[in-house]
Amino acid sequence: MNLPEMVLFDYGNTIITEELIGFDKGNEAVLAYAVKNPRNITVKELQPEFDRLIGYISDRMGAENRNYQPFELSWCSINRYVYESYGIYFDKTYEELERIYWDAAVKPYPAQGIEELLCLLRENGIGTGVVSNLMHSGKTLSDRINRVLPGSSFEFVISSCDYIFRKPEREIFSLALNKAGLKPEKVWFCGDNPVCDIEGALSAGMTPVWYRKTFKEKPGMKMTIPSDKYIALDSWAQLTEIIKGCLN
Repeated sequence: MNLPEMVLFDYGNTIITEELIGFDKGNEAVLAYAVKNPRNITVKELQPEFDRLIGYISDRMGAENRNYQPFELSWCSINRYVYESYGIYFDKTYEELERIYWDAAVKPYPAQGIEELLCLLRENGIGTGVVSNLMHSGKTLSDRINRVLPGSSFEFVISSCDYIFRKPEREIFSLALNKAGLKPEKVWFCGDNPVCDIEGALSAGMTPVWYRKTFKEKPGMKMTIPSDKYIALDSWAQLTEIIKGCLN
């Protein structure tokens, strides 16, 4: 097995595990910064509108499975639309509110063994990056990663929110390769989702690495490629040993 020149990672349930505190908690934290709310709208009244709007946009995209819609939505644009539709305004920017929301709604933890793996890659000159399907911006995502994984030193962090396309669409993988300046056969892509991460990376010509520890099957999320086409892991310690083996 040849040593990769770069290893790319998915974000959620891959390098970082998230504990859902509650979307309502996130919305409560945001609404606390409202300086204008003429109808005294509550979070309980707002949540159905968020759900309706996200579902409506996803349906208009025409994706057979909402989990694999080709284009990304933006937290900032959706929330701006909903809040301003009710005449609600804030004393913070939507970029600031996005971080406030995420911090209140979801608590992040580093995946077991990821820090040791990233250290090994860094010490041996192997580049790293992140490519995530996410409604939050790349800046917000980078801020979170740097807080949870200080010193991770990713060369770039791509959020689909900033670039239209979602995995497994080829365009977002091509973007990552262009940023890396590498041919796909020089890059490994690690993720927990067999469709978005593994099939997507394989179709882009990368070596897929399936991190199965956090995998929970959902409708339409069934592996369809043969096992000899990807590396299967149940822990990051396994990939650390694989990389060490390539170095020897």
